Amino acid sequence: MMQSAGLRASMSRRADCYDNAPMESFFHTLKTELVHHRRYATREKARRDIFAYIEGFYNRTRRHSAIGYISPVELELKAA
Repeated sequence: MMQSAGLRASMSRRADCYDNAPMESFFHTLKTELVHHRRYATREKARRDIFAYIEGFYNRTRRHSAIGYISPVELELKAA
């Protein structure tokens, strides 16, 4: 079905755990830094809070070990 739609599977080979490692790491961080500390009355409130965390903090100001413990914004400024 994927081939007929012109798509390719993202995994390099069957049962390669390293393909999922970056996303598993991200979801662990999301849960431990945000979700497990909150109770949401509705899915919409959860969606908005998670979006704000990802776009407002995680992608902009949170320091990431994979890029030398600087924020993504700092990395982009250095590259410019």
